Amino acid sequence: MVYLDNNATTPLDPAVVQKMCWFLKEHFGNPSSLYPLGQKVKALLTEAREQVAMALGAHRSEIIFTSSGTESDNLAILGVLEAQPEKKEFITSTIEHPAVIETARFLEKKGYVVHYVPVDSSGLINLEFLSSAISSSTALVSIMLANNEIGTIQPVEEVVKIAHKYGVPVHTDAVQAFGKMEVEVKKLNVDLLTVSAHKIYGPKGVGALYLKKETPFSPVIHGGHQEFGLRPGTENAAGIIGFGEAARILQERWRKDRDRLEKLAQKLKDGLEKQISRMKFNGHPEKRIKSTLNFSFEGIEGEALLMALATKEIYVSTGSACSEEAEEPSHVLLAIGLSPELANSSIRISLGRFNEEKDVETVLEELPAIVQELRELA
Repeated sequence: MVYLDNNATTPLDPAVVQKMCWFLKEHFGNPSSLYPLGQKVKALLTEAREQVAMALGAHRSEIIFTSSGTESDNLAILGVLEAQPEKKEFITSTIEHPAVIETARFLEKKGYVVHYVPVDSSGLINLEFLSSAISSSTALVSIMLANNEIGTIQPVEEVVKIAHKYGVPVHTDAVQAFGKMEVEVKKLNVDLLTVSAHKIYGPKGVGALYLKKETPFSPVIHGGHQEFGLRPGTENAAGIIGFGEAARILQERWRKDRDRLEKLAQKLKDGLEKQISRMKFNGHPEKRIKSTLNFSFEGIEGEALLMALATKEIYVSTGSACSEEAEEPSHVLLAIGLSPELANSSIRISLGRFNEEKDVETVLEELPAIVQELRELA
């Protein structure tokens, strides 16, 4: 098997599996219980919160655990807007993850004015548009740090400078950036930031929201006192423990992983461009997560290419895993100017920690022949 869909999800790191199995066997107490059985679990959750916070350069009191990146995005946006009912404008970009795009559409139905910042052909946002759209009526700006489909990295620090002039908080979805580049909340100066465990070799079903102190915020669900009263509900303790371990490992090796994967991805990109004609690379040539490669192949349906590769046990995707079942072309590829036909002819290859050079060689051997065969059939 050659697994090249690490932007959709990553395999569990063996150390994460070991830590979670230990926890599940040894600890079952409710962390809200006052007796020692529960307090031991609470202490382990605090340790995991510290590990995630350290990986982001935050304080543990600024980390709220959730069920996913999607929940964290929703919590960030709705929580800030709920705290500022007098402000009825929201700004995001045209290439956000569905967790943000669909929330924006929901807000429009509720009477909010949503400004969608356009992007250029490489996927970079238009800062001039942002500057003209923002005002004292803006409740929040949400711009992703790195795009999940094409890897383009946004100038979030510049976004913050613009927004903070108007006293507007900034949220960034850093789910695809975390573990692939430096994600330092103090350097970015963002007010809220979203991450997810299963993108960094941790378990599915657990995410986190960084919430800077003093940021206007109100809970959107109500119940107990968990997560500082901002996200009530009994914690997914095993998932959080796994997230903490994944974050700990990340601090030790993300730069090593990044450098190695960039070389493998460049070899793959160069090899495919030499062998395959009428193929377009999508994304910024430099300002991007280099381990994410998105290509369009003229005259071929991306889904047909994906399935043909799957018969060889090579697994890639056609875009966001959260919208794979949709028949419409990728909104990201349309936003950067691709025609619907070309957008539908695209696949995304995303490398991860457990990929090796032999995986790249397998793709370079199999993919050109598959493209040729599909074009002949077409």
